[in-house]
Amino acid sequence: MEIIGYAAAVLIGVSLGLIGGGGSILTVPVLVYLFGIDAFLATEYSLFVVGISSLVGSVSYFKKGLVNFKMALVFGLPSVISIFLTRIYLLPLIPENVFQIQNFTVTKNIFLLLIFAGLMILASYKMIKRNSSEESLECITNKNSAFLAAGQGSIVGVLTGLVGAGGGFMIIPALVNLLKVPMKTAIGTSLMIISFNSLIGFLSSVNQVKIEWKLLVSITVIAVAGIIMGSKLSKKIDGKKLKPAFGWFILIMGIYIITKEIFL
Repeated sequence: MEIIGYAAAVLIGVSLGLIGGGGSILTVPVLVYLFGIDAFLATEYSLFVVGISSLVGSVSYFKKGLVNFKMALVFGLPSVISIFLTRIYLLPLIPENVFQIQNFTVTKNIFLLLIFAGLMILASYKMIKRNSSEESLECITNKNSAFLAAGQGSIVGVLTGLVGAGGGFMIIPALVNLLKVPMKTAIGTSLMIISFNSLIGFLSSVNQVKIEWKLLVSITVIAVAGIIMGSKLSKKIDGKKLKPAFGWFILIMGIYIITKEIFL
């Protein structure tokens, strides 16, 4: 299963390089189901893998001038604050046994995976729906746009802190629709935001878990190789055309997680 896991790590990187998001949402399922890592620990590992690979991916965009630091700050600062508060204060409050229905107990691990599955389904919807949401946001003023983007950044921060996903599927639409950032710049800026969010989330709670560094570094190196491949492929392939297909794949994965954790 680990061989399949390493192959999936390449896919995570490639998707980050091609579309600037989405791939990170596969990291926790890969760690849990292919590497057999505890769900809570997998969220910590995911933050490191996604953080490093996104940082590497953002370098090529930075060299091309496709990273908007001002917009990254508008969106990223609320995200960072939310991640820090979530990892330090909210996660430890979740009990080992969240609740019980008859003979079925929802443990902390199952609870986190169910939240993650719901996030995957939401992400898949946004990817499959494509750009229909852009038209409905044209009338929003710049002031309200920045406020809404900061609010969305806070939401992304909470979700990243809880389940270790980068949130690129929410970041890119916010940058394009609310802050009017061109798509290619939005991808580069998204990667920068994801990298800082994820690495700060990782550092904020790294002392709470025992890290198997050899495994974590090996997965990260492979994901980084994938994102370099994805960045090169992005010159030849339009990532927007691949988004719907990737969305359907994530939808299937989300349904699988719900089915496995509740019914199997």
